[in-house]
Amino acid sequence: VQLQAFGGGLVQGGGSLRLSCVASGFTFSRYGMGWFRQAPGKEREFVAAIGWGGGTTFDADTVKGRFTISRDNAKNTVYLQMSNLKREDTAVYYCAATLRTRWSEDTAYVYWGQGTLVTVSS
Repeated sequence: VQLQAFGGGLVQGGGSLRLSCVASGFTFSRYGMGWFRQAPGKEREFVAAIGWGGGTTFDADTVKGRFTISRDNAKNTVYLQMSNLKREDTAVYYCAATLRTRWSEDTAYVYWGQGTLVTVSS
């Protein structure tokens, strides 16, 4: 099983980035997918999640209206489109897979990627 996240980088405040996470080694289309992030010195927090079919999404209040999660089951890939980025969005972003419905809880996820760093400058 492997989840490879990429697309992070340095961006100015107000800018945009799109993260991608490519899955392999499991039946991607059966799993809900989530994005979490961890800022330096802080605990990991939920960002967004999407159901196995892509029709249901759930976003944290801190990113609602700015971030959009989507997926392409034909490509085994989940995306996080981030817009109007703020300094407080600076963190390592992780993708994860779950068969459970408690999407905002990291303990519900069984597979995790290695993370990609997003740095937002002022």
